[in-house]
Amino acid sequence: MSDEELFDDEEFSVLVLVDDEGVEHEFELLAEMEIENEKYRVLIPLMEEEDIEDIEDIDEFEAEIVILKVVFDEEGNEMLSDIEDEEEWEMVADAWQELVDNEEL
Repeated sequence: MSDEELFDDEEFSVLVLVDDEGVEHEFELLAEMEIENEKYRVLIPLMEEEDIEDIEDIDEFEAEIVILKVVFDEEGNEMLSDIEDEEEWEMVADAWQELVDNEEL
């Protein structure tokens, strides 16, 4: 994901990310984490009402979260990037799981 726009809704923050093809995707910001002087954002895709209606058992449904690293381009603009390094990914995923397990959201 290349660009982002953050705005606050009444109940939660929404990020609009633009992918490499220029398509916008909306995500709810679940958490921001700082680990070893790096920042990460934990997101969950927002679903359209018709997508929710297509889910047969909403109580059993688990949306896939997305964890992205905060990086900066040459001009200092904030961007979000996939975590490429496997060790870094494991460290961040473990930190997120610890937050969930301790209900510190």
